[in-house]
Amino acid sequence: MRWLLGVSFGELMLKGKNRKKFIKNSIKQVLKALHGFNIGEHFLDHEKLFIEVLDTTEFTKIIEKSTMVFGLSYVYPCIQCGKNFEDIEKSIVELIKNKNYDEKKSFKAFAVRADKSFEMNSMQIAAKVGGMVLRNFDNFYVDIKKPEVHVHVDIRQKCYAYLEKYSTIGGLPIGTGGRALLLLSGGIDSPVAGFEMARRGVEIGAIHFHSYPFTSERAKDKARRLAKQMSIYVGEVRYFEINMLNIYTAINKNCRERFTTILSRRFMMRIAEKLAEKYRFDGFVTGEALGQVASQTIQSISVVNDATRLPIFRPLINMDKSEIIEKAKWIDTYDISIEPYDDCCSFFAPERPVTKPRLYDIEAEENKLNIDELVEKALETLEIFDIIVE
Repeated sequence: MRWLLGVSFGELMLKGKNRKKFIKNSIKQVLKALHGFNIGEHFLDHEKLFIEVLDTTEFTKIIEKSTMVFGLSYVYPCIQCGKNFEDIEKSIVELIKNKNYDEKKSFKAFAVRADKSFEMNSMQIAAKVGGMVLRNFDNFYVDIKKPEVHVHVDIRQKCYAYLEKYSTIGGLPIGTGGRALLLLSGGIDSPVAGFEMARRGVEIGAIHFHSYPFTSERAKDKARRLAKQMSIYVGEVRYFEINMLNIYTAINKNCRERFTTILSRRFMMRIAEKLAEKYRFDGFVTGEALGQVASQTIQSISVVNDATRLPIFRPLINMDKSEIIEKAKWIDTYDISIEPYDDCCSFFAPERPVTKPRLYDIEAEENKLNIDELVEKALETLEIFDIIVE
């Protein structure tokens, strides 16, 4: 008998001919997350992953880390034993004794028989396992409707017994959905948007636009810390910083104030597109939600889209602010996001912004500016960091 971490891939089982590629990517991500722990060999058994845990005192932290990996359905600590009922019984007894259940406990036995050559079917195995529990533990009784303890036996090429399984954050493995550049403002919404896209397998980079010294070093530090917190879930983040001060100065000097937000957003997309072309990103992610602020109307979104040929993904587009806040709290970005350091969008926001801009009006304002020169000047301020989860 030996202790293992069992991993179920869930949604990946629906991927048909691409399934092996997705599973291979998931295994890579799990092993990366568990780097530094005392683990042994890993192997697949009927498309479930098993990882040997050499130090069982690390199980709590191993489970915590593995549940944060995208592309998994659930994980569970289990014992691998022989495919005979004597070894199965020994494993179940060890599992239950390890939990130190002193009071009365209701239970139900569950069995999976992936190996169809095994002598009994799933229902027969479960019934026999239930008898083992009753024979060994006087404080256990059967409750098939609302059991407190679930006793599982999983018969594959090898046999596995376990009591608990832990849900993960689900989704698809990082990197299987392409690469996208997140416009990370420092507010509540954009980190949540990046997380939601990462759940669908998208590798996330981040770009933060600032206007130092009009905005503070603390505002820049805040955005970097948001990227650091995101990296717990999305992995390593290639992080770009661009100073927009010259662009805002030119807009304020030459253009009508009410168009400032839309004009600056279009500049951001042009700059982001230059970086995407150089660093091989396939599109952009923003934290916009329809109607949340004046610049997030259908008309504004359409005009901003026109500034780039790459797709702009808005995973929060139909979400209420309360939903976004709850998700931000769940991924622990909320407390950082509400720190009172203004980003450049807030600092230069007009008092009465246009809510239904027309493209020809925006283009008329842009004709007052040297767009290419302003973009190139902004790119000269570029700073790049690789933010790695610890």
